[in-house]
Amino acid sequence: MSDTVDAPVIRGDEPGSFARSVLAERHPALIEKVRDAFPYGPEQHRALDALRANGAEGTITPLGPTAYDHDRWAVWGREHFGRSWFEVPFLWAESYFYRRLLDAVGYFADGPWRGVDPFRPFKQAELHTPEAEAELATLDDVLARPAAEQAAALVHGSLWGNRADLGFRISSAGGDAHGAGTPPLVADDAEALWSLLPAGSPATLCVVADNAGRELLPDLVLIDHVLRHGRAERAVLQVKPYPYYVSDATTEDVVDCLRRLTGAEGAAAGAGRRLWAAMADGRLAVRTHDFFRAPLPYEDMPGDLRREFAGATLTVMKGDLNYRRLVGDRLWPPTTSFADRTAYFPGPVAALRTLKSDVIVGLDEPAVAALDAREDRWRTSGAHALIQVRR
Repeated sequence: MSDTVDAPVIRGDEPGSFARSVLAERHPALIEKVRDAFPYGPEQHRALDALRANGAEGTITPLGPTAYDHDRWAVWGREHFGRSWFEVPFLWAESYFYRRLLDAVGYFADGPWRGVDPFRPFKQAELHTPEAEAELATLDDVLARPAAEQAAALVHGSLWGNRADLGFRISSAGGDAHGAGTPPLVADDAEALWSLLPAGSPATLCVVADNAGRELLPDLVLIDHVLRHGRAERAVLQVKPYPYYVSDATTEDVVDCLRRLTGAEGAAAGAGRRLWAAMADGRLAVRTHDFFRAPLPYEDMPGDLRREFAGATLTVMKGDLNYRRLVGDRLWPPTTSFADRTAYFPGPVAALRTLKSDVIVGLDEPAVAALDAREDRWRTSGAHALIQVRR
């Protein structure tokens, strides 16, 4: 890939921009939700208040010298410490905010709050909403259809499940990001995706998860379909090594979702039991890597992760954050080639993503013109989605 990059890095310093709204509005709102979700003590309250004030008016400071992974963030942030949160790359600022949030609640510190996921109440609530119940009930119909119809329905369920994102809803100002109507995809390479996983294939499918809760449920059901119908012999589900961004899936969240499936009724329970058995016999593996919480593009992935992806027949990147890291968090012209932007990736890769940030590539001029004419904020509204594949 060329070293010359013309597209500007996305930052939060432009008034009215999506990035600025996340830093100035979504993050303070999230701090309050986390504060209210647990009976934290005065120490955590003071730290959360300090993080909120620092994000609004302060400059970015390093982690304390004894903090977990201080050395790693000292390298990642060496160009950004001492600057405003709004002046540094948006991807870095978001990632570091969540790392500081974990610090504020004592996630890594010795003490009673060590290892307690501050987002767990929100993730748990997602699994037990009437919407989740209804979505699981629809599997009775979906999984009774012919295999080809199942495949089409389940990949779209996984795709649109990406709208079940607490962080996105915090800043949606009460708007309906989950309406019944789903507009046509802005890019639809579903046929190319399935062509890489033909029936009877000795394939390995790698899915890099995004959100827990109501997004992870359809991701798991899609994996069950692929294994059950012989489109892959093995699946690998990659998750975050610790809580990251508000809804991002960890191993604990995978277990919660499997229990939710097995405890359901009908076809959902069958899918849950098959997935549980697949984990036991190794056909489904849950993995993580330290790089999944790095504020860096996938182009900078380390060699061991590169080899992991190279061993997959297809890697599916779920969600908005993975997309930003996959193509680069820059204001690319929308007609920039998706294949060119992912040429560095060590194997076939697909993106399943609803649009909730400014980054977009791989569209044609007529599609961009039509979207621009209909809606000012189509890139960030969550009302549009895409399936893009690079073989």
